[in-house]
Amino acid sequence: MTRVSVRERAVFFPDADALVLSDLHVGRADASAVDFPLGEGTDLAERLQAYCAEFAPGEVVFAGDVLHRFDRVSERHVAALEVLAETCVDAGSDPVFVAGNHDTMLAEGWSGDVHDEYRLADETVVCHGHREPDGDAERYVVGHDHPTLAIEGRRRPCVLYGPDAYRGGDVLMLPAFTRLAAGVEVNGMRGTDFDSPLVRDADDFRPLVRDVEADETLTFPPLGTLRRML
Repeated sequence: MTRVSVRERAVFFPDADALVLSDLHVGRADASAVDFPLGEGTDLAERLQAYCAEFAPGEVVFAGDVLHRFDRVSERHVAALEVLAETCVDAGSDPVFVAGNHDTMLAEGWSGDVHDEYRLADETVVCHGHREPDGDAERYVVGHDHPTLAIEGRRRPCVLYGPDAYRGGDVLMLPAFTRLAAGVEVNGMRGTDFDSPLVRDADDFRPLVRDVEADETLTFPPLGTLRRML
């Protein structure tokens, strides 16, 4: 696998100088009965700011489902997008927005370019993962399915790493950056259980979990092995 730093709900590619995160679902709190204690927008911006401070990336790529609502974008949602973009710019990073299946209104709320997919400086292709990408690459970064791994009864957001999983290229599937999304438990999932067409055979996908307290990334056995261990 190419060099990558896995964090909780985001990854950094040092060779591309790019931080990538997915599935922010700005506006999800509007339709949620959950009272998010820190405030949805504040929580997203603070965690993004922390990663920008740690890595000082040249680019921050939002890999789709930036918005939650399909039908409209409110002034509050536009303001939230501007805060996210300003957080990047203040850190010296260029914000890059990639559209997901929820982002039918993203171009209405963001004045800059909106990409269907985006190629990093190291030739990694970033797309949301709800449809097959147009470009070929040695590695793909997607979101869409919101993977989590159940460990001792607790779900933890995880990155799924599949070597040579799609068109001969590696696939990294990111968890949702928003903490309002419960995520799907991948422990027993097979390829047909995933919504993304970039996951065809899930058996070789390894969950990568960031242990924040220990400041280390834990690598678990591939899903095909985990199913036999359960």
